[in-house]
This record gives sequence, C-alpha cells and structure tokens, in this order.
Amino acid sequence: MKKLVVATALVVTVLAGAGCYKTKEGRYRAGMPFSKDTIESRYERPVDQVYQAAKATLEFNGALNSESSSATGDTAARTLTGKVNKRTLWIQVDEVEPRVTRVQVQARKSAGRGDVDLASEIDKQIALRLR
Repeated sequence: MKKLVVATALVVTVLAGAGCYKTKEGRYRAGMPFSKDTIESRYERPVDQVYQAAKATLEFNGALNSESSSATGDTAARTLTGKVNKRTLWIQVDEVEPRVTRVQVQARKSAGRGDVDLASEIDKQIALRLR
C-alpha cells in the first residue's frame, strides 16, 4: 500500500512539473508552465522609440537573436528574441492606445523555468533608456 502511495505521488509530481509554456512569439516550448516569467510595463511614448530602447538594452546585456512582427487584431506587435546570461529573453512591444506603448519582457532559464528577476531587471533598464 505504501509503495502505491509513493508511486502515485511521484507520478503526480512529475506530471505537474512537466509541460509547455507559450513564448511572446506565439510558439510553445517545453518547460515549467506555472512559473512567473513575464513583467509588463506601459509608457507614454511612441512604439518606435520604446522598440529602439528595448533593442539597445537587449544588445547591451547580451545577444539579439531575432526580430519579428505579428499582427493580432487591431494592433501590430514587434518581438525581440535574445540571450542574456544563458537565459532566453523575449521582449514584445505593442501599442495599447495612440500614445501608450506596452512592453512585455519574458525570461526563461535553460531548464525552462521562469526568471522573473532577469525580466524585471531588463524592464527597468528599458525604462531608464527612455528617460
């Protein structure tokens, strides 16, 4: 009876830890789906200005891997993908209102766990570049 309880607990633990998460590009990757990995901020600046600040911040801290654009509904989102300290970052910049721009910074460790501390630091550096 004890072996059955331990085996069941082990299976539940493994299944709860495994899964997929969605990146800011819209793709799914293997990793911990329930860990916090995204910081969102809004700025009263044009989209292009915020996008250039995000791109410069990512290049300063690590390596920029790709840039992409996607249209979802009425807004067009621009996404940057890069690496900082062996962690993968996605920065999505889109317009919420005519003078309000939203920035979402998502950071994941190599094992697929969220890294909200790095996302917060990159978000703060983007804000400082907009001063």
